[in-house]
Amino acid sequence: MCILFLKFDPRPVSKNAYRLILAANRDEFYNRPSKSADFWDSSSEILSGLDMEEGKEGGTWLGISKKGKMAALTNYLQPKIDKNAKGRGALVRNFLTTDLDSFSYLKKVSLEGHLYNGFNLIAADLRSVIEYVCSYWTTLKVEDKKKYQITSHPLNKAGVICENVMCTHKGAGLRLNKNFLSTINGDVICYYGNKGESEPIFLNAGIYGLSNSLLDTPWKKLQYGKQLFTEVIKQSQDLAKEDLVQELIKVLNNQDPQLPDPAMEDQGKEHVQLVLTEYAAVCVRCPGYGTRTNTVILIDAEGHVTFTERTMLNADINQWKTSTYQFELQT
Repeated sequence: MCILFLKFDPRPVSKNAYRLILAANRDEFYNRPSKSADFWDSSSEILSGLDMEEGKEGGTWLGISKKGKMAALTNYLQPKIDKNAKGRGALVRNFLTTDLDSFSYLKKVSLEGHLYNGFNLIAADLRSVIEYVCSYWTTLKVEDKKKYQITSHPLNKAGVICENVMCTHKGAGLRLNKNFLSTINGDVICYYGNKGESEPIFLNAGIYGLSNSLLDTPWKKLQYGKQLFTEVIKQSQDLAKEDLVQELIKVLNNQDPQLPDPAMEDQGKEHVQLVLTEYAAVCVRCPGYGTRTNTVILIDAEGHVTFTERTMLNADINQWKTSTYQFELQT
């Protein structure tokens, strides 16, 4: 389980506003070997935490580079996983090191998505206003989507289009054919097909939430966390940067379970039944497993980045280290 909240505004009106605010939790086994966030080498070019699990060394769940490339990954909750699938952390690492733009990279990933267990991937190009682009892709398959009624986001109006799935646009139900790509009043509609056929979508300016289902899927924990996140965002221009970071970390550590949640139960099946109360909170706390890293990324109107990570030490929920890095995006 992981969760992230994102405010994306590539051209803020106010000089005090932020182009990007991201707040994310990494949920993982406490004893899984990892490195805390740091620059990868002496070039101080790419910043992220690193997975050090045997066979998956060097992968990451969230990272950013001085060239303005940023990526974040969440797993897609599924009852069964393929133990022989490729490590998903490499998807973030590869984007941070590639010369491809976010949309082109996600199109490439869409052709290889079947090699991994289910995931969501957000990739962004943040170096200049012209290149300030944020894109999203998921591996969710048609057969999985038949269970859900997906509601469009109020800002980007992205719905899901495939056979026998009801999509909504401005409150109107639409039943569209499988493998259909369309726009309605100029608003891009998200398209999902079979393996290797999916298209990434661009994210318009707005506030988004992502956990272990689709972008902005109405899991109650995601809706509640997004509400808390939005309340902090409304104050962001009036808060000192350090205070804003602390308020966002407070959101990430909210342990109030949001139950009942039939959507999460249906997706997770028996996998979540015994830990449903713990999983239903923004901050997950189970014996030996849960939220072990909070990350906040702020990028202001001038391209100044503040990256703060609060991470658990020694697999002990009472021991934490906070690190902050600041740098300018290269122009």
